[in-house]
Amino acid sequence: MNFYTQTAQEALKGLDSAADGLSDAQAQARLAQHGPNKLAEAKKTPLWRRLLEQLADPMIIILLCAAAVSAVTAALSGESFADVIIILAVVCLNAVLGVYQENKAEKAIEALQQMTAATSKVLRGGRQVTLKSEQLVPGDVVVLEAGDAVPADARVLESASLKVEEAALTGESVPVEKHAGALAVAPGAKDVPLGDRRNMVYMGSTVVYGRGQAVVTGTGMHTEMGKIATAL
Repeated sequence: MNFYTQTAQEALKGLDSAADGLSDAQAQARLAQHGPNKLAEAKKTPLWRRLLEQLADPMIIILLCAAAVSAVTAALSGESFADVIIILAVVCLNAVLGVYQENKAEKAIEALQQMTAATSKVLRGGRQVTLKSEQLVPGDVVVLEAGDAVPADARVLESASLKVEEAALTGESVPVEKHAGALAVAPGAKDVPLGDRRNMVYMGSTVVYGRGQAVVTGTGMHTEMGKIATAL
């Protein structure tokens, strides 16, 4: 659902929430339904297994068969084993590069996890409380102030000169000023680009000025940051 094209009240209604937040009972039920607000951890695989997985590729198997045939032919004819050595070198290089790329992807996911906020200020039943960010659920109303890391994707409800740095997502180096008004899709466009969604805040961004309130629309792997982690 595109909450940024709706008014703040419509967004709250769509999330079955209210301006003073969810009750504890509602939050617990949604936590059980949606799971914790954190990015999935990369599955650790032993180095030897990664190398074997690289060698299990059909193209690599064909190359190894070609190397075996070439070795037998060279041995019977007394010719050089240069072709065999070249093929094996290519196979080994491919395996090493494959493992290296997997390691880079794992480190990127770990870096994304470190960007998430540890705690958040949340309205529960009209009272402001501080909770672990992994306990946030869709419909929670979070309070954002300068210096806070945005703990989840959320629709802005109130903004008092709220500015957010979103370089991790959009590459925009200048902080973006946020507002609570509904957005309209430009004529001929299918959607509002991520960088133009001035009434949304996203996990991994940072509040650099002002304050505001926002209702959580997506948590964990259902955030824009979660989509990046899934792709990695």
